[in-house]
Amino acid sequence: MSESSFKAGKHLSQIEFPSDLREKFNVDQLPDVADDLRDFIIDVVSQKGGHFGASLGVVEMTVALHYVFNTPYDRLVWDVGHQAYGHKILTGRRSVFHTNRKYNGISGFPKIKESEYDNFGVGHSSTSISAALGMAVGSRTKSELDRQHVAVIGDGAMTAGMAFEGMNHAGVENTNLLVVLNDNCMSIDPNVGALKEYLTDITTSQTYNKVKDEVWHLLGKMSRFGPNARDIVAKVENSIKSALLQHSNLFESLNFRYFGPIDGHDVIHMAKVMEDLKHIPGPKILHCITTKGKGYAPAEAGSPTQWHAPGIFNKDTGEIIKITPNDPQPPKYQDVFGHTIVELAEKNEKIVGVTPAMPSGSSLNIMMKAMPDRAFDVGIAEQHAVTFSAGMAYQGLRPFCNIYSSFMQRAYDQVIHDVAIQNLPVVFCLDRAGVAGADGPTHHGAYDIAYMRCIPNLIVSAPMNEEELRNLMYTSQLEELKSPMVIRYPRGQGVMPEWKTPFKKIAIGTGRKVRSGADVAILTVGHIGNEGMRAAERLAKENCDAALYDMRFVKPIDEMLLHEVFGKYEYVITVEDGCVQGGFGSAVIEFMVDNGYKADVVRLGMPDKVIEHGSQEQLYAECQYDADSIVREALRMTSERKSLKSSGIAG
Repeated sequence: MSESSFKAGKHLSQIEFPSDLREKFNVDQLPDVADDLRDFIIDVVSQKGGHFGASLGVVEMTVALHYVFNTPYDRLVWDVGHQAYGHKILTGRRSVFHTNRKYNGISGFPKIKESEYDNFGVGHSSTSISAALGMAVGSRTKSELDRQHVAVIGDGAMTAGMAFEGMNHAGVENTNLLVVLNDNCMSIDPNVGALKEYLTDITTSQTYNKVKDEVWHLLGKMSRFGPNARDIVAKVENSIKSALLQHSNLFESLNFRYFGPIDGHDVIHMAKVMEDLKHIPGPKILHCITTKGKGYAPAEAGSPTQWHAPGIFNKDTGEIIKITPNDPQPPKYQDVFGHTIVELAEKNEKIVGVTPAMPSGSSLNIMMKAMPDRAFDVGIAEQHAVTFSAGMAYQGLRPFCNIYSSFMQRAYDQVIHDVAIQNLPVVFCLDRAGVAGADGPTHHGAYDIAYMRCIPNLIVSAPMNEEELRNLMYTSQLEELKSPMVIRYPRGQGVMPEWKTPFKKIAIGTGRKVRSGADVAILTVGHIGNEGMRAAERLAKENCDAALYDMRFVKPIDEMLLHEVFGKYEYVITVEDGCVQGGFGSAVIEFMVDNGYKADVVRLGMPDKVIEHGSQEQLYAECQYDADSIVREALRMTSERKSLKSSGIAG
């Protein structure tokens, strides 16, 4: 469906860029603009898919921000960016918004290279305050004292340590920084931790802010205290807080002026408040209460997880459209993990599960429901998740710490310092390893093989199918295994409809020969081995006899298999769903060199560049490690050999 199929409403159709919003509409017309914007998002996302609930919840906030602030001169940074659809539509991308998250289309997240209005590339949580503060200090250094800097952060992202690190620093810098806290009391999964309770206390304690505002406005009109009346009340403000709101000093203890909470769906009021805040110097926080999915009844009433990214749905009825296949389908790898950890934990009382804020995305929610005392959602705190797991491992438990591969990057020091150096048996289950699809470069699990295999004591593995995932999980929790272990697997479905197989121990550091062949050896690790299998089968029809090895372990690598490979084959192709620099293929070449072998080796994997968004199949092809690419390389290598033989050059 083309752009012309999506019609903007009367007001939105007049807006190409935020300057149009500011020049063509007065503040009383902003609710109509917001209504048009919400309708447009619903129209497009219902037919094209994408992140939904978060963007609907900030429609009014988005309109108010672009109305009040002089974007792009004023810097606007969105945390994570799931909520930035309205922002994209108002900033010159309405005509291409239907390509959102599609291959060669616009990104689902703000990106610097996509628009001058996207002041910072985002995707991972809790970066906005630090980035906006850096920009604010940069503006101050350049004497751009009129430039405003706004960070929009959700209550879930605010729980991460980095957000508080940024606020702690911002409190001692005299910059034009406004933090807009989007408090919808929910995230993809329910928020956890003490901050959630604190924010709830604030939102239910209106007395303090009502008294503060009334006194503030009153003193502004009074003259008997002189022109400094407001300075006087500021000095006694803390005593007012102590009497009326016990917890009110959290943000202000970090030297932020706190305003709110206010209704995040009252666009006129928000615009007026933001206009006032522009003229108050120093760091400020505006606390806005919003509803995720606002303005679309099924999303407001339904599960926030379901409506986070619902796929295609009937906008009139709210029915999410699912295609039901006729044949049994393989499960998602995450669900194999979720069911298998419960199955193992029923037999091994030492097993516990840990995830940083993604229980549904990782399927640890299955264990949380079955064994609530043995499964922990620690919030957006990957560093804490790893060290917390290390502490439990020290006490004799066997933690399964499930973190998306790209998010594990945040906890790299903890993997080394708290787990590997101490050789504690934590099992790291890295979901979304390899290309992650439509979420793009911030979510691709591209680097985990390279950054994990260099760490002492750490075992690095990847299953080719569901059975191997189950068996690697089983092996990792055996008492005899004393070292930490990584099990990486991709987003999406496996290949085995009948996946619930009996558990079998896999000897650490052993692979398997899947298929014999005489001409070329294809070595794979992980799910991408299924592309290798398809390639080998096609090569047989091309008169090329390919062997396939499922190596299973990158570290320790199966040296017996590699001796067999390099003792027999002149042509070797390595395939991995990860970066080729320092990855699985590099490990194979290192073995070859260290052992004095010589062979023609081609490494297939993610090249040394940023890979944009698209389906996994599209990205496999773009990066040239799909079945077609493997076939091409094998035929090229073997045809060159045959050509040399026919010319008498090769022996």
